[in-house]
Amino acid sequence: MRILGIETSCDETAVAIIETSGRPSFAKASAGKQGTRNIKVLSNVISSQVRLHAKYGGVVPNLAAREHVKNIGHVFRLALKQANLSQKSKVKSQKLPIDLIAVTRGPGLGPALLVGIAFAKAVAWKYDKPIIGVNHLEGHIYSNWLKPVGVNSKLQIINYKLPILNLIVSGGHTELVLMEGHGKYKIIGETLDDAVGEAFDKVARLLGLGYPGGPLISKLAEKGDPEHYPLPSPMIYSKNYNFSYSGLKTAVLYLIRDLNLKKLDNQTKSDIAASFQKAAINVLIKKTLRAAKEYGVDSIMLSGGVSANILLRSEFKKMAEENNLKYSRPQIEYTGDNAAMIALTGYMNFAKSPSSLKLRRANDFPWKSLEMDANLGF
Repeated sequence: MRILGIETSCDETAVAIIETSGRPSFAKASAGKQGTRNIKVLSNVISSQVRLHAKYGGVVPNLAAREHVKNIGHVFRLALKQANLSQKSKVKSQKLPIDLIAVTRGPGLGPALLVGIAFAKAVAWKYDKPIIGVNHLEGHIYSNWLKPVGVNSKLQIINYKLPILNLIVSGGHTELVLMEGHGKYKIIGETLDDAVGEAFDKVARLLGLGYPGGPLISKLAEKGDPEHYPLPSPMIYSKNYNFSYSGLKTAVLYLIRDLNLKKLDNQTKSDIAASFQKAAINVLIKKTLRAAKEYGVDSIMLSGGVSANILLRSEFKKMAEENNLKYSRPQIEYTGDNAAMIALTGYMNFAKSPSSLKLRRANDFPWKSLEMDANLGF
C-alpha cells in the first residue's frame, strides 16, 4: 500500500508518502511474533512557519491557517515528485497512485487543522480514495518506528513486550501514556498547566533568545553550568505522575529579577539556561522511571518535538540502560510535527479495521464522515 499523510495541526505544513507491504499482525506481544512488515518512507516534505511566528513569540492560529492555505498545494506536489509519483496518468484510476489518505484531525489549532482536513477531503473526493482521520499524539508515538526517507526497514508493530510507557513532550503536550496495545492507551500523567516545550519557549523569551525556544536554550546550555542556580523541579516528589512547569518558569523570572543586572552577560544566560534545562528534564526522567516501575513495563518510548533535546535524549537513554529497560527515541527528523508519522498511524488504524480485509473502496472510509476535533485525546 501507498499512504498519503497530511499534517497541519500547528505551524508546519507537512505531506508525506509511505509504502508498506502486507498487513500488520495485531497478535498479543506475548506470542513473540508481532507482525513484521516492510515499510519505506518515499517522501516527507515539511514547510515551516517559524520565521512568520517568531516576531510574535508563539504561533498565531489564524496566521498559521493562512500560510497552510498558501503552502499545502505546493507541498503536496513536491511530496509526489520526491516519491517519483505523478498525477498525469490518462487512466482515471491511476491519476493518483495512492491507496489511502491519512490526515491529522486533532488535537491542534482548529483553523490550522481545518486546512489540512479540507485539502485531504478534496483529494479523496477527486480521486475516489479512502480517507482516515489520525490522532496527532498517536502519530508521535508511531514516529518511533520510522526510518530515514528512502531506507527500507522492517516495521516491528510491537517490538517490545506490552504495555509500553510513552513520554510525549512538545510545545503543547507533556504526557505519560501507557500503550496497552494498538489503539489502546491510558493517560497516567499530564501537565497541569504549561507543557514542557511551552516552558522552554517562555524562558527563552525571558532570556531574550527568540522563538522557538527549545533549540536556543539547548544550544546556550552547552556553555553553562547546570548546578549554578538551584532551580526547582516542580512536582518531582508528588505521588502522581502529573507535571507542572509554570512554577519553574516563574522561578526563572524571579531569578533574573533578583540578579539585579541591567543586562545579562552571555555566561549568566548560559548558566540560567543550563540550570533551567536540568530542572525541567530531571522531573521528566524521574517520573518516567517511577511510572515504569509501578506499572511493571519493560519498554519505554520518547516522542514529540522536545524529544529532539540532546540532554533529554541522553538522560532518557542512560536511565533506560541503568534500569534494564528497552527504549526507543524517534530519529531527529521525526521528532517534530511531520506527515510520515500520520501516514503510518493511518495505515495502522486502516489495517486493523474489518473493512480493510475487503476490497478497499472509498465508501468504506468516506470523506464526508471525517471531522476535526481540536481537543482530541486518547
